[in-house]
Amino acid sequence: MHSLSDAVDLLHSWYPPGTAESWDAVGLVWGDPSAAVRRVMFAVDPAPEVAEEAVAWGADLLVVHHPLFLKPVHGFAPTTPKGRTLTTLAGAGCALLTAHTNADQAVGGVSEAMATALGLTDQAPLLPAPADPLDKVVTFVPTADAGAVRSALAAAGAGRIGDYDHASFSSAGEGRFRPLAGAHPTIGEVGRIEVVDEVRVEVVAPRARRTEVVRALLAVHPYEEPAYDVVELADPGASVTGTGRIGEVAETTLAGFAALVAERLPETAHGVRVSGDPDRPVRRVALCGGAGDFLLDAVRRTDADVYVTSDLRHHPAAEFREHDGPALVDVAHWAAEWTWLPVVARRLAESWSDTVETRVSTRCTDPWTFRA
Repeated sequence: MHSLSDAVDLLHSWYPPGTAESWDAVGLVWGDPSAAVRRVMFAVDPAPEVAEEAVAWGADLLVVHHPLFLKPVHGFAPTTPKGRTLTTLAGAGCALLTAHTNADQAVGGVSEAMATALGLTDQAPLLPAPADPLDKVVTFVPTADAGAVRSALAAAGAGRIGDYDHASFSSAGEGRFRPLAGAHPTIGEVGRIEVVDEVRVEVVAPRARRTEVVRALLAVHPYEEPAYDVVELADPGASVTGTGRIGEVAETTLAGFAALVAERLPETAHGVRVSGDPDRPVRRVALCGGAGDFLLDAVRRTDADVYVTSDLRHHPAAEFREHDGPALVDVAHWAAEWTWLPVVARRLAESWSDTVETRVSTRCTDPWTFRA
């Protein structure tokens, strides 16, 4: 049996809150961390009717993409839509968690899910996220004590590379020193040159953990005055996370690609709007789940044939096309982001296959309901 705290920790490991934009409001909105979680429902919007659906199904946790309280409020009385949502969930003991811009950028996140739904291959972030700065920590330790030092460094957060931890490199060497008056050497005697078989231990570490890593090294190292280096590493380069995605599809025309988009995304009254020559060849596709006109300049610098996103405004779109940029495909905001829900629901179900049941809401909460 898993608790709400377990669910939050797991979801946050996939979509870290620290990667959300500064203006965003993500994480646990309501719920008892110790409560059991057996059923989890996923939806785009925390609308009152979505809360009712979650409660009717018996959900213990509702995970949504859009925040319920993006802007500060002074109350949430049930006389307001936001208040009705929270009152409905709280009354049934159903927790609420938001994964918004932290889910947009992540591997397995919103833009990647949309790209996969549209058949993009060789995907890469359209705007890669800056990689966390790293240090390399090097120390020299007697051979017999090297294992303890490696373990202490790993426990302090060093030696993590991608999906691996406890990563280090060691090389044998010879340490030479002479303790002076006042020293209390672990090995050797005051006034005599000592030669010791030592191991050079190297690890990478997040720069934000530098203090903790150095303290751990000093605490476990057997020498009174350990020798160590801390070297700031250069930017490691392209990140697998970031805003939007760019990739390739089987060559088609703009009209053919637009038809594919309409087929692969949930149907909405908004539909699929297109700007460009219907016969234009399409091979390279850039996209962004949700509102993406802030990326138009970045798209113009790519070799994309078409850019797919939502909520494109008249003037930015017109100016983009006037510069002979890629074609534009504008889709419903809700439909683009809905593609993430089956991905995260499946991921949770596979992780906790024996204890949790998941459900994806198919209720369309796009605000546009018909075309005249």
